[in-house]
Amino acid sequence: MLMFVRVKVQAGARKERFAELGPGKFEIDVKEKAERNAANDRIRTLVARYFSISPKSVRIVSGHRRGNKTLRVII
Repeated sequence: MLMFVRVKVQAGARKERFAELGPGKFEIDVKEKAERNAANDRIRTLVARYFSISPKSVRIVSGHRRGNKTLRVII
């Protein structure tokens, strides 16, 4: 099953936080900085863990360098 998920991200936060705002909408704070894809990799890992899938099944389709991202998730 293919689905698209919208994520609002805060990179470089003091505490890691993962909150579901509604169906297919999440707000994620990660400790990793937005350098060398560290924050994006952590976001993919957290979303994959939420859906109990491999991080390879989560892909950022838009917003690579922005706080608002769209992810493609294959379940």
